[in-house]
Amino acid sequence: MEKIIDQDKQGTALDRPKKLGNTKKLFIESYGCQMNFSDSEIVASILAKEGYDTTTDLTQADLVLVNTCSIREKAEQTVRKRLETYNAVKKTNPSMKVGVLGCMAERLKSKFLEEEKIVDLVVGPDAYKDLPNLLDEVDAGREAVNVILSKDETYADVAPVRLGGNGVTAFVSITRGCDNMCTFCVVPFTRGRERSRDPQSIIQEINALAADGYKEVTLLGQNVDSYLWYGGGLKKDFKNASEMAKATAVDFAQLLDLVAQAQPKLRFRFSTSNPQDMTRDVLHVMAKHDNICNYIHLPVQSGSTRILEAMNRQHTREEYMALIDDIKRILPDCGISHDMIAGFPTETEQDHQDTLSLMEYVQYDFGFMFMYSERPGTMAARKMEDDVPDPIKKRRLTEIINLQQQHSALRTQKYLGKTVEVLIEKESKKDAEYWSGRTPQNTVVDFPKDHYQPGDIVQVHIEQCTSATLIGKAVEPINA
Repeated sequence: MEKIIDQDKQGTALDRPKKLGNTKKLFIESYGCQMNFSDSEIVASILAKEGYDTTTDLTQADLVLVNTCSIREKAEQTVRKRLETYNAVKKTNPSMKVGVLGCMAERLKSKFLEEEKIVDLVVGPDAYKDLPNLLDEVDAGREAVNVILSKDETYADVAPVRLGGNGVTAFVSITRGCDNMCTFCVVPFTRGRERSRDPQSIIQEINALAADGYKEVTLLGQNVDSYLWYGGGLKKDFKNASEMAKATAVDFAQLLDLVAQAQPKLRFRFSTSNPQDMTRDVLHVMAKHDNICNYIHLPVQSGSTRILEAMNRQHTREEYMALIDDIKRILPDCGISHDMIAGFPTETEQDHQDTLSLMEYVQYDFGFMFMYSERPGTMAARKMEDDVPDPIKKRRLTEIINLQQQHSALRTQKYLGKTVEVLIEKESKKDAEYWSGRTPQNTVVDFPKDHYQPGDIVQVHIEQCTSATLIGKAVEPINA
């Protein structure tokens, strides 16, 4: 029998007494969006109180959790392969428990527990506080499932454990869910409706990160520009809020202004934006504060207005281009990236050419490009035939990728001979004698280590480049 906990009472799991000494090991892997990685840090915090320390050694784990993504079929296939690996290890360690978290958990709970019997517990994105209770259910030999979606921000009171981080950059979640209902997307079904977090709890978490020595924070949400705090509850209910609540409401531009002022020495980024929700106020706040990075990830998915309408994107090609024009006018050196889907149902060759011409217009710094895959439960899966043959999808995707590589090369080449600001994050993967960091525009820069350390902000003179990376030498540190 499924274990379903009343969401309003779920917080009692955190009121359990903290176990003395952490004697158990948690192995946790995350796939998909940055929000999943942020959620895994919340899970680690909740389970630390239950006596679990994290480990990178799967064979030593008492509990194995995979935080999953359902946005594309390939992501689900990857997770299934990992579950096979976990269960192979479990044969040699029968007491080990295996659980699935996140979006796949909500979508495939019955298959995982009842039909395939490959996991011990299934926990949706809003139910992580219930993990201690669910583990008790597993110990008692019962099925453990909680995939109830919340009407409120669920984890504002949980201080995340920063997993495998560099001690320099961190994620802070500000919203959950999405109301946009794009026809290809499962997020509204797996993560629920939009709700925002109290701005004071956001600032408190950011202040704590600054005190711990972090140098950059990324504000996270499925749709950060929809952030709206008026005392709690779903964004869709704002029209019914009191006049007092409306008068004191905080939107995303105001939140961005607040955090930039609260910690002027921290760099700030945000992700992900939706074009129809980004206001020009956000751009002006970015221009106002030097510590807000000039970088916007602005998914478009297609350059064809007809396809955008079929996707229910709620903006046209022309409206998107007008927003791009305003970004470049207000933030002349802003880095811009995109998401693009090739082969959406009914996409014609002209629609594809419209996508390529939009890319030529914008000349993005980089992008995330995918071939359309039908996701069960979405409007596109229910109402549209997946009628573009795979060979055509693959050819169109290749053309999109090739064009983006050309534009990325043009973008990096413009930095040759110039000096850029870089926040050192980690050792370069390509050369152990080099540091790696990012510019405010989110471009990766590698340069010789010398006497610098992670967390230093350094001026780097660019001497070489690839389509993805700038290479140079440090000129001087701004701070340490």
